[in-house]
Amino acid sequence: MTRARFQTFDDPSHAKGPERIEALRAALREVGADGFVVPRADEHQSEYVPAEAERLAWLTGFTGSAGTAIVLQEGAALFVDGRYTVQAPAQVDTAAMTVVPVAETTPEAWLGAHLTAGQTLAYDPWLHTPDGVARLERAAAKAGASLRAVEQNLVDAVWAGRPRPPAGRVAAHPEALAGEAVCEKLARLRAALGEGGLDGLVMSDPHNLAWTFNLRGADLAHTPLALGYALVPVEGRAALYLGSPDIDPALRAALEPLADLHPRAGFPEALAAACAGAARLRLDAATASAALKGRVEAAGGVADVGPDPVTAMKAVKNTAEIAGARAAHHRDGLAVTRFLAWLDRTGPVSEIAAVEALEDFRAASGELRDVSFPTISGSGANGAIVHYRVTRATDRSSQPGELFLIDSGAQYADGTTDITRTVAVGAPSPEMRARFTRVLKGHIAIARAVFPEGTTGAQIDALARLSLWEVGLDYDHGTGHGVGAFLSVHEGPQRLAKTGTVALKPGMILSNEPGYYKQGAYGIRIETLVLVEARAIEGAERTMLGFETLTLAPLDRRLIDLDLLGESDAAWVDAYHARVRDSLAPDLDGATRDWLAAATRPLAEGVSAA
Repeated sequence: MTRARFQTFDDPSHAKGPERIEALRAALREVGADGFVVPRADEHQSEYVPAEAERLAWLTGFTGSAGTAIVLQEGAALFVDGRYTVQAPAQVDTAAMTVVPVAETTPEAWLGAHLTAGQTLAYDPWLHTPDGVARLERAAAKAGASLRAVEQNLVDAVWAGRPRPPAGRVAAHPEALAGEAVCEKLARLRAALGEGGLDGLVMSDPHNLAWTFNLRGADLAHTPLALGYALVPVEGRAALYLGSPDIDPALRAALEPLADLHPRAGFPEALAAACAGAARLRLDAATASAALKGRVEAAGGVADVGPDPVTAMKAVKNTAEIAGARAAHHRDGLAVTRFLAWLDRTGPVSEIAAVEALEDFRAASGELRDVSFPTISGSGANGAIVHYRVTRATDRSSQPGELFLIDSGAQYADGTTDITRTVAVGAPSPEMRARFTRVLKGHIAIARAVFPEGTTGAQIDALARLSLWEVGLDYDHGTGHGVGAFLSVHEGPQRLAKTGTVALKPGMILSNEPGYYKQGAYGIRIETLVLVEARAIEGAERTMLGFETLTLAPLDRRLIDLDLLGESDAAWVDAYHARVRDSLAPDLDGATRDWLAAATRPLAEGVSAA
């Protein structure tokens, strides 16, 4: 029987974009508004949203994971970051909607130029954070316009056949993998709330709900979340309000001593009750909606908007989670290495064939729960689209002289993975080898970095770019994001980026993924996951930290320019390859083991072939 795949290759079409935009404008006229804001968000600010919340994709055809559309009676714009400046214009009917890079113009600046005095901009308060609404209010006020919340989302009002809310099974996450009991997590959380002078927490982030209560769900693709809320008072029982009625009896039994389980429909009434006595409740600044803040205040409570303490706790992995991550990366490394050997032997393949083969290699372990995000499989010029998603319409086969970029990840019960490898198809050009080597030098600079306790990701990000900057090159995305433990592949608050202001701590897992993209030609990215760890340095006057590389899979030696790489970086590659070989070879069959031996031999033996 054919196994159902975790990803599809449907072709998102913008053919209906103009008529849907006009339908939205008609809805605006009915409510007496002049514009509407359509973020790529659900009421939890999730990265992956349920089908019912894919309003931006339905309206515009754009399928990226981040973006905002603003539709006025005269004009419409879609705002995207540097990851999507190539993808968005290809998916959107640009005659009906202008694609605007946020690096050039923010939504607020655009509104200032396009709203006129006396106009009204409408928004759905469940899809915007309080800070997001404040920014919109300032932009509208500057133009002499006003901002108005609507009770029904105006896209929903014109979306015929809108999918129903998800109701996936909710099950317990074993304590042996979680590494900490729910009662211990709640005790830590309550202590943090008490220290902050708070009476309780309104938990709006499903990731934090899953971590705190040691549960996993199936409401979203690629991330094992149960959508819902939790109320955690400093004193008294916690309560969960989940959208799915399909709750494993074992989870009910495990939580019974500590928390009550309720249908999501009961949350508004419970929230109002929690506000009694002017209770001060923490609302997560990153995921709580403006609607939640309004309800707390209307019920007489004090909405204290700030970080959910769970976010920082979750970011630091415990001993069991780290052991699970290592096991998951070993398993994943075997699958990726088998795939790379297959790709090398097979020769030119289509992008879709590569996606399917890699998923099959992972599934063969019997442990694959899902992919951690839709695989980015880009040959030639498609590799230059940072978050390219292959469809049957865009699928192409690799050709000799091109590069093939494949960025993928897996969800296993013991860990989440994310890896990118760029491989040569045939003989690469000198330019390709030079730019790959510069990206590799940046990758190695991060992997080898040693830094004092308290260092932030922003302070480290530049290390990955220095070799590219030397020749006037760069890339328009962060160097690394946090990663969860059988949770989101993109987890905060830690990150390696210009905006990474959180100090790195031992136990945090991040990606290390510098890149280079030559539009219309090729893309290069090298990604492994790294674990922040303490470093003992003789004579050190400060506590020092560094990274352990978790990901195990060979780099393409054919793309390395040894003269440019330098001796110390070449030594790092050889040591990494030796570790990959020693770790994986015992579990590989003869042909793949032989391929790995050739792919990881010392660089001094030549780089012309694997």
